[in-house]
Amino acid sequence: MIPYGRQEITQADIDAVVEVLQSDFLTQGPKVPQFEQNVAAKVGARYALAVNSATSALHIACMALGLGKGDLLWTTPVTFVASANCGVYCGAEVDFVDIDPRTYNLSPDELEAKLVIAEREGKLPKILVVVHLSGQSCDMETINALSKRYGFKIIEDASHAIGGKYKDEYVGNCRYSDITVFSFHPVKIVTTAEGGMALTNDDDLAEKMNLHRSHGITRKPDLMTHKPEGSWYYQQIELGYNYRMTELQAALGISQMKRLDAYVTRRQDLANRYDVLLQGLPVTSPWQHPDSYSAFHLYVIRLQSEKAKLTRCQLFERLREQGIGVNIHYIPVHTQPYYQKMGFKPESYPKSMDYYSEAISLPLHQSLTDAEQDQVIDTLRATLELEPVR
Repeated sequence: MIPYGRQEITQADIDAVVEVLQSDFLTQGPKVPQFEQNVAAKVGARYALAVNSATSALHIACMALGLGKGDLLWTTPVTFVASANCGVYCGAEVDFVDIDPRTYNLSPDELEAKLVIAEREGKLPKILVVVHLSGQSCDMETINALSKRYGFKIIEDASHAIGGKYKDEYVGNCRYSDITVFSFHPVKIVTTAEGGMALTNDDDLAEKMNLHRSHGITRKPDLMTHKPEGSWYYQQIELGYNYRMTELQAALGISQMKRLDAYVTRRQDLANRYDVLLQGLPVTSPWQHPDSYSAFHLYVIRLQSEKAKLTRCQLFERLREQGIGVNIHYIPVHTQPYYQKMGFKPESYPKSMDYYSEAISLPLHQSLTDAEQDQVIDTLRATLELEPVR
């Protein structure tokens, strides 16, 4: 099976983790802050807070921004469920904004139209979670301008986009947002096994997220209710969680970050090669906005149903049977049973549903060889020529 994504672990990665295993620190030591500093310096953010998953990063981001009962969080339907669930964790209501049919990201036009109605009805969102699907940045300049006009905060769910750029600057610098979140899951561009990170340029948000990831506990005297009783003293001043990253994960991340640019370059090369090899087939290749340099976590094609002999489901199953590990990203969140119980209807976001009915993610990762990519294309071409099973 040629997987749609996979990690690359080198001897240098292994050595970095073994070094930590032989050290005095396995949980909170020098590697976590070093990893945070490396990522922040790379993307140009002031603060970076490493956590145990991108889902945890989204949660503490929402908490730091004061999301709670009676508030609204908006996001895109075409994302992993965590982009919406983080709002539910905080007791807020969740709603969705349909996608741009070219980029598959949240549409600024749909957003503006929805904001006009929401302002009239007194139901403006407190937070908008934008998702840089496949590694391509959303139109952040336009979305940021709307946030200033309508008064909402922005979280960039950049789980797919570390190493990508928007307007020639690295995603994650928070120029157009309050907080950016990265994921270091094994199928992402760099990995810490499980892991995530929240980045911000705001002192107060950084302090709050730091509290929320570690039980709400502080050892800083200026945050305490009274003078410390001694050097051992700490206070829990908020309700927090244990969302901390380990030294082992951070060491792996430090090692992996040294290859970030090379990984993204290889993914770009493979994507460009796919663009050429797919020509003439009844599929649509992913369109790239000129303002964006995608990290290409995913390479999503859309089956041109009116030209193809097979349905998307038939094509998916036949490719899997032949060892091509395609996947679907994503089942729109508003169609999940949990959200259906909230009253969401599939037809409410037609562009997202059109996308979902046609989308297939082809294998794309830094270890994919040209020969394996040729095998993917040859198998896809041969499969598309087969007659459907009746």
